[in-house]
Amino acid sequence: MRIGELAALTGVTPRTVRHYHHIGLLPEPHRTPGGYRVYGLRDAYRVVRVRRLTALGLSLDEARDVLDDESGVELREVLGELDAELARQEEAVRARRARVAELLAEAEGHPGLPTEGPVSPELTALFRRMRETADTLGGPEPDAAVRERELMALLEGAAPQGGDQGAWLSSLVSAFGDDPEAMAAAYGVYAELDALADADADDPRVGPLAARVVESLPEEVARLAAGVGPGDLTGAFADAFFADHGPAQLAVVRRVVELLGERSR
Repeated sequence: MRIGELAALTGVTPRTVRHYHHIGLLPEPHRTPGGYRVYGLRDAYRVVRVRRLTALGLSLDEARDVLDDESGVELREVLGELDAELARQEEAVRARRARVAELLAEAEGHPGLPTEGPVSPELTALFRRMRETADTLGGPEPDAAVRERELMALLEGAAPQGGDQGAWLSSLVSAFGDDPEAMAAAYGVYAELDALADADADDPRVGPLAARVVESLPEEVARLAAGVGPGDLTGAFADAFFADHGPAQLAVVRRVVELLGERSR
């Protein structure tokens, strides 16, 4: 058989056969005086075995080990390892499907899921209430509110479970999530922050707005935020955060940190 005939018989391509030669998986066969490879049934048998082994999920290196072991021990060991790996993948798929089912359930009875998702059920509920508040108040939603949701989604996805960031998110969700007045007040702050987008850091509105932010913060959130000092507002994350805000908006953030630190002393 020529290489094309071998490929057609075994269900692979001539390129695959050449690759098997290149990596030593298939020995070079006898060649005709004209330089053409001539294959026998044993070559076809080996190619079919490789195809069947790789179809199970074995790598070409694993297939080579199996073919080189005539006792069958290697095949049993490799299949045992493959079965364990498939079981892990199956469990991972079940977990992913369960999460997808949760997200679909959360979307029932609502226009859809938050555009910032997928996020936890707690943040999904909070983001939905934020948008409902924006609809109730009318007009376009403040950019500051959108950035707030994106920041919460980022912190939930990037921060390890537990710790101050996890506690901060949990406190924020529980404090604002079920309090329409607190949510409306937060949207008032968002609107004022938007109004400072192009203002200078010394704008006279900075101080009063920072004071209102501190006064409106729930006790648990204020306690956690009080642990943030001016020295914590540095680094790559802080640089990226600050790049998203104008000078006056950043001045509000810094003043809030100062006021919380003073209140905690």
